[in-house]
Amino acid sequence: MRIGVDLGGTKIEAAALGRDGRVLARHRVATPAGDYDATLAAVRELVTCIEVATGRQGTVGVGMPGALSPATGLVKNANSLCLNNRAFDRDLAAALGRPVRFANDANCFALSEAVDGAAAGAAIVFGVILGSGVGGGIVAHGRLLTGINAIAGEWGHSPLPWPGDAERPGPPCYCGKRGCIESFLSGPGLAFDHRQATGETADAAGIAERAAAGDPGAEASLVRYEDRLARSFATVMNLLDPDVIVVGGGVGQIARLYDRVPRLWGNYVFSDRIATRLVPPRHGDASGVRGAAWLWGPDEAP
Repeated sequence: MRIGVDLGGTKIEAAALGRDGRVLARHRVATPAGDYDATLAAVRELVTCIEVATGRQGTVGVGMPGALSPATGLVKNANSLCLNNRAFDRDLAAALGRPVRFANDANCFALSEAVDGAAAGAAIVFGVILGSGVGGGIVAHGRLLTGINAIAGEWGHSPLPWPGDAERPGPPCYCGKRGCIESFLSGPGLAFDHRQATGETADAAGIAERAAAGDPGAEASLVRYEDRLARSFATVMNLLDPDVIVVGGGVGQIARLYDRVPRLWGNYVFSDRIATRLVPPRHGDASGVRGAAWLWGPDEAP
């Protein structure tokens, strides 16, 4: 049995998967806001709850914001700030009394969809989360790639490709730079661009609804977004050449992206033929917790 834990900013979810990927038990709790010790306790209690419900002990994998720094062994780049500069892996392993595997939440999303999701069977998968931030993960031939610096897939903090004059220098990003892909393509980035252009306040779902109803300002905002997304995917495709790109997150629920963006990316990809598929996730919001569980391989879980 594999237990996956998805540690988010507002909720922590745990699920147990059988060898066939079937969910055996699932529980969630609210994330203790800004409290590191309470977060450790909440994860421990969730794992205990899962094991009591199933009557079995399992391996534990955790998907979390940020990453474990290879230089310090401490958490870095987490938007859940209480995790940063903490030995979260060692502390949680001690709390659970067993080894624990960790990966960035976007990496877990990519792994889930590559193992038995929308990209099952594909050789190279790029998994993308377009939500409150922009994350990415890479799975090649069934293996999750993290990189020597533990930042593989962090395309959100590359600059927007081929920017027009109106896109320079770009919105400020929390990383300290301007014009990052995340600042344009996150849900808040889309909302900011729409507000700047129209003076109207709406989230990504609201913008999509207004565009579908014929609102010209919302339509123009989505057209700009789609071209920026196509440009950003093109740089990934030129470098990685994935078989499948799977898109999750709130913005990824805008259905028209899957038809319109592939029509545009041919303007930017350095190829005479593009076979890459752009697809929504099969497991939706469950991909994070499922990918965390799959951090343990098929022969490693009891």
